[in-house]
Amino acid sequence: MRKYLLLFLLFTGGLYLTSCTKDSSAVADSEDALDAVTATAARYSASVDSVTHKKCKGSLTDVDVSSLSATITSYIKQNYSSATIKIALKDQAGNTIVGIEADGQPKALLFDANGAFVQELQHYKKAARLTAVAVADLPAAISSYISANYSGATIQKAGKNAEGSYFVAISVSGSIKVLLFDSAGSFKQELPKPPSHKRH
Repeated sequence: MRKYLLLFLLFTGGLYLTSCTKDSSAVADSEDALDAVTATAARYSASVDSVTHKKCKGSLTDVDVSSLSATITSYIKQNYSSATIKIALKDQAGNTIVGIEADGQPKALLFDANGAFVQELQHYKKAARLTAVAVADLPAAISSYISANYSGATIQKAGKNAEGSYFVAISVSGSIKVLLFDSAGSFKQELPKPPSHKRH
């Protein structure tokens, strides 16, 4: 009797551990997808802002926030004490755009090549702030496009900005991709996903 009881406990314990592992993996995937959506929306919003087009030179490349100059990080700490740095981008002239979240609001700041503050991006807040959208509430055109063009993909997270654009994170072949759709659900482009890095 004890032998059967021991086998039962081992079997059910194994199921429990397997279930926990799967749940943890699902949570990790969900968090990765959420990070991907918010960071990608922030990067895209910074790249299309009117200030970026006027002040920056050439294409923007991702910068590890840990490599930001002390001049830049000191300015942010002094003027946005509760801010979390979400993204950092640099143009070909050395100008740096830093996307932050301060008091629950997204902001993007432009610094020159010496690290001196230039100005805040004008339309970033409107474009970068996302409202969560349940997968079931996405326009049918979005779900249909993903099914037709990303075989085996699973929609993980989605958000919509004030301009009506949808940012949708999908899991396909073990990786996360972020897709941009317009307000009608028409596909615009697959967006480059920034590296995941945060700093206070």
